Amino acid sequence: MIIRPRRLRQTKALREMVRETSLSVKDFIYPLFVKHGRKARDPIPSMPGQYQFSVDTLLDEVLEAWDLGVPAVILFGLPDRKDAVGSRSYADDGIVQQAVTAVKSRVPDLVVMTDVCLCEYTDHGHCGIIRNGRVDNDSTLEVLARQAVSHARAGADFVGPSDMMDGRVAAIRAALDAEHFQDTGILSYAVKYASGFYGPFREAADSAPQFGDRAGYQMDPANALEALKEAVLDVEEGADIIMVKPALSYLDIVRRVREECLLPVAAYNVSGEYAMVKAAQEKGWIDGERIMMEILLSIKRAGADLILTYFAKEAARVLRGD
Repeated sequence: MIIRPRRLRQTKALREMVRETSLSVKDFIYPLFVKHGRKARDPIPSMPGQYQFSVDTLLDEVLEAWDLGVPAVILFGLPDRKDAVGSRSYADDGIVQQAVTAVKSRVPDLVVMTDVCLCEYTDHGHCGIIRNGRVDNDSTLEVLARQAVSHARAGADFVGPSDMMDGRVAAIRAALDAEHFQDTGILSYAVKYASGFYGPFREAADSAPQFGDRAGYQMDPANALEALKEAVLDVEEGADIIMVKPALSYLDIVRRVREECLLPVAAYNVSGEYAMVKAAQEKGWIDGERIMMEILLSIKRAGADLILTYFAKEAARVLRGD
């Protein structure tokens, strides 16, 4: 007897009936870059279709995404000035703080998340305070906590520590609770690898390190068990959502974290993954839309509940049949 799995693949309707994994616009979190000024919508050369927005143009982008059904955004700030300790990261009039307040005023039901890190705000480009030529973990925690509280005060629904300092989730949770922001959630970049896929982001956010690299605090791409350790620690410290970054080369890690973790799991479809698709599409080498959807589906199939992706608007249009 011949076993015939192809019987379930014969028609589009039948394939859809037995499909194991479904992708929805409600899975997406849209990363956006915001800067000081007005009427700014500056293209990011290495990320075609992505921009640095001023707050006024950011609102237009957010409304467009919301109308497409995208439920959440995460904001990255480009400050008006930088210093050694990233003081503009926690200023009440900081660019992310301004953007959060404006977005929540315009679209109150949108879930607004913020990146909590110092790399965009420090003149040295590292994710923490420098002591004796190295990133000092413990002195960085206080600044990260101040930044998170300032974002919550501005109206953020979730703060997303991406710095990879030890103990930062606990420090941020304690600071938020002490300031009566018990309902502000933490999207923890729990499993963040020292990856070459971040290059376009560093251009977009003007956040490249001015010396050395981040391998001393971000994870070694060769390690998998360490990812589970990091995820478990952040759960214990009070995270509400656990994230793996990058996504595409770490789908095995997404799966393992999903199997070990009872919290929602997010994965970041990062700038380099986006840029590769766009570059190959521009060359005519691939069907960009098809590859985009295949990548997003693979991330969902690996176990991610949520996907941070620059493709959010494009994929939303495909999903609704535009």
